[in-house]
Amino acid sequence: MKYTRLHLLAFLAVTTLLAGCMFPPREGRPPRAAAASELVPMYFYPERGQQSAQQDRDRYECYRWAVGQSGFDPGMAPVNLSPAAPQPPVGPDGAEIASGALAGAVIGTVASPPHHFREGAVIGAIFGAALGVIAQESRAQADAARRQQDDAAQQAASAKMDDFRRAMGACMAGRGYRVG
Repeated sequence: MKYTRLHLLAFLAVTTLLAGCMFPPREGRPPRAAAASELVPMYFYPERGQQSAQQDRDRYECYRWAVGQSGFDPGMAPVNLSPAAPQPPVGPDGAEIASGALAGAVIGTVASPPHHFREGAVIGAIFGAALGVIAQESRAQADAARRQQDDAAQQAASAKMDDFRRAMGACMAGRGYRVG
C-alpha cells in the first residue's frame, strides 16, 4: 500500500489532536489551611472570682465588641482544617512548546505547495514552537500573579484575625481576666 500526502496529513492531524490529551491540566493551589495562630484557642482566667454565668456574659460581650472593633468575625470565617501540602511553583515543562511545534508542523505541511511539504513542516514547527514559548511564558506569569494574590489575601485574613484577638484580649483583661 502506497502512502500518499493525504495519509501523512491525516496521521499528523490525529497526532495533533491527541497531543492535547497527553499533558494533564495544571492545577492551582489547593485550598489554604488555616494558619496555626488562627486555630489556637484563647483562654481567659478569672482573677476577681467571677462566676460561670458572669464569665459567659463577659465572653459574649467582649466577642461582640471585638467583632465591632476589628471588623472581623472568626465565627463566620471559613476554615479549612485539612493541611495543604505546599505546592511548588508551576514551571515550564515544555508542553506548550511541543504542542505548538506539532500543530505548526501540521499547518505548514498542509499549507505548503506540493513536493515542498517537508520544508513547510519545518517552518511551521519553528513558528508553532515560538508561539508555544509565548503561551508557556504567559501561563507562568498568570500563575505567579495568582500566587501573589493568594498570598496577599492570606496576609490580610491573618491580620484581621490578629486584630480580633488583640481586641478580645484587651476587653477581657479590662473585665478582670488573665488572657492565656
